[in-house]
Amino acid sequence: MSPSSARLRGGLVAIIAALITLVASTTVAARASQSDLPVIAASDLPREAREVLERVHSGGPFAYERDGVVFGNREQVLPPRRRGYYHEYTVPTPGERTRGARRIVCGGPARLPDACFYSNDHYRTFARIRE
Repeated sequence: MSPSSARLRGGLVAIIAALITLVASTTVAARASQSDLPVIAASDLPREAREVLERVHSGGPFAYERDGVVFGNREQVLPPRRRGYYHEYTVPTPGERTRGARRIVCGGPARLPDACFYSNDHYRTFARIRE
């Protein structure tokens, strides 16, 4: 290998290493900031969401078969937790024939969750519910 090829290769290795470090630090920073979600008072939620939140605390009944299933947090918008920590509940949308886009996701014990979050756009954004 010629000296100029060795310098070029060394430079490329340094650039790749710097890019890997940048991507890794950006990912960690993004995860760390996920706990900085906006907050919404339970009293400011739509009526349907307040009713679902009350059902969460009383253990049901729930209107949809999928209510209470494990929420995987694949979008990684909520703070990272072990699988099975989060459960999701449908918030009915008036006039919608399907489950719609509104959800409440709670983490922790079923009737006494550590935290609940509201999404009106099918998990793209969340606000922490202040009860």
